[in-house]
Amino acid sequence: MNIEETYLSLIDEASKRSQQHLYDNGIQIITGSATCEDAAGAQIVKQTFRKLITESGRNDLFLKTRGCTGRCSMEPVVTIKQKGKIPVNYHNVTEELAGEIFQSHIISGNVVHSAVLDTAHHPDLQMQFIFCKGDRCGREFVQNIATLFKKTLDEQIGTDSVGITYARCFGLCSAHEMGYMAHVLVRPGNFIYKIADKNDIDEIVKNHIKNNKVVNRLLASGQPVNQKFFELFGDVAYFQNQSRIALRNCGVIDPENLDDYLLHNGFSALATVLEKGNPLWPIEEVTRSNLRGRGGAGYPSGKKWLAVANSKEEQKFVICNADEGDPGAFMDRDMLESDPFSVIEGMLIVAYSIGASQGYFYIRSEYPLAIRRLEKALELCQQYKLLGKAILGSDFSCSIEVRLGAGAFVCGEETALIASIEGRRGWPKIRPPYPAQAGLWGQPTVINNVETFANVPAIIDYGAEWFGNIGSRKSGGTKVFALSGRVVNTGLVEVPMGTTLKEIIYSIGGGIPDNKALKAVQTGGPAGGCIPVEKLDTPIDYDTLASIGSIMGSGGMIVMDETKCMVDTAKFFMGFSQDESCGECTPCREGTKRLLEILERITTGKGVPEDIDKLERLCHLLRKASLCGLGRNAPNPVLSTLQYFRKEYEIHIHEKRCPAGQCCFD
Repeated sequence: MNIEETYLSLIDEASKRSQQHLYDNGIQIITGSATCEDAAGAQIVKQTFRKLITESGRNDLFLKTRGCTGRCSMEPVVTIKQKGKIPVNYHNVTEELAGEIFQSHIISGNVVHSAVLDTAHHPDLQMQFIFCKGDRCGREFVQNIATLFKKTLDEQIGTDSVGITYARCFGLCSAHEMGYMAHVLVRPGNFIYKIADKNDIDEIVKNHIKNNKVVNRLLASGQPVNQKFFELFGDVAYFQNQSRIALRNCGVIDPENLDDYLLHNGFSALATVLEKGNPLWPIEEVTRSNLRGRGGAGYPSGKKWLAVANSKEEQKFVICNADEGDPGAFMDRDMLESDPFSVIEGMLIVAYSIGASQGYFYIRSEYPLAIRRLEKALELCQQYKLLGKAILGSDFSCSIEVRLGAGAFVCGEETALIASIEGRRGWPKIRPPYPAQAGLWGQPTVINNVETFANVPAIIDYGAEWFGNIGSRKSGGTKVFALSGRVVNTGLVEVPMGTTLKEIIYSIGGGIPDNKALKAVQTGGPAGGCIPVEKLDTPIDYDTLASIGSIMGSGGMIVMDETKCMVDTAKFFMGFSQDESCGECTPCREGTKRLLEILERITTGKGVPEDIDKLERLCHLLRKASLCGLGRNAPNPVLSTLQYFRKEYEIHIHEKRCPAGQCCFD
């Protein structure tokens, strides 16, 4: 068999094993399982449902497991899915609430309205139309079509049982259709229609809504990357302003079931790449997509891969940096706990492109569930011949191993990470040479983070232009953020590059709780900056954040309200950087310590006017003289708070008080 036939045979076997037809004709109870979900009680909830199913004696009830949806403040989240009905999602499910959901919803068919996950629509809707409202496909045109659609429904059937809402980009518009064609996802059934005018609307209402007959003429071709996600969460306001690409399977598939991943388009991108037989083709696609590394610096991924591919060395390596250690960041952990297969597939595509036969996951040992699921995923891939010798029957062979870190923040820096894998102390080294020239054991090496690899299969499946059109001019695609702090809806957020901070905090995050005012947003982890409220309309990408004194980093986003002291905030992050400094270079080792001492003086009422000048001079010294990114970026929280909140420093020093009432004065 050729590669395509081998892949199709794999899908056919997975389909037979999955018995999906049984699930589709019954009622599915889907529970989450990840570190945060389990900590909130998801395992107890799952056991409760299992017990109730057994006691009921019914054979049409199925308990399924998925990874985390990213709704941190609402977990555990439970979905009830039934053929011919819109799925219903419940939040903060307890053992008692699980029993109520089982008896009321599953047995009696009555939704427990008080526990439905922040839906903007009545959960008893019989049909829902979700209009694609992407940034590049003519929002005004889509809005007009949706308004006309609603008016037609009102006139012909009423809208008590039919809902209309919006979602971020489906990725289906061709260039000539943007602004002239609206796409709408219909639930249940998950059909996607393309609508150009009133005649199309009338036909859909007459046939699909009134007579339950699909209008084949208007069906859109292709399957959006996020269609399966919207099948489950299309009525949840938190997700409607997101575009899930890296997180496309998180909260959808069972992370310990390779068959489930295969039936969600899994490894089709790898099969496509191997079938083409041209290692440079995926590099060209990724280059055209404008994918930049999601680990922090935003270096163009295709450019990095091409440098390694052009190397004449026989031995090359690919490494996934999963050493996520930023305070308030949990994106990589969640992806590995919820969808490890897409990261593995992305790594294999890169390995094939650069000519590597060996890959490594470097992950900190504090992530036991992520490690266990990753190791199980690798074992399953080996068993299905998707890893190891002659992958998918091709002449490409590659092995991937897991290496555990001890939790040193500096090992997120690529040269320190390499040293750790080699068994040496995790100290950075001077570059050049860069890892692409001389990396692991002196051989050319590609290092990218979890999110970067997770994007690769989607780019191959849907195309470079599709991915590039979703993002901004200089940064293609989406970015995942861990939204935390003083915001109503905490959790994982994935939005197109170019989305504003304001939209993330208010449209997705739900704003600031307790009627407090927003004061600042800290992005980029301990090396990031604090962005004031007047900069909220800044479109987010690598360059715009740098221009206002912050960085993208791996994606931490901490929201602070008016009660937060910015001097104390700078001290907190400087304390982290000082503690995590490896001590190899003097500027970082001694400079972070001196900065922390000055900040401690200021926050305890012992600061003097000269301290502000000392802080600035020392920060600029660290930026210029430190060996690695940890030391060079450590001053960012101090410099950004001095730039935007200098008055708070002056009040601490001159008036000996903290405006926010957080610092402790004698």
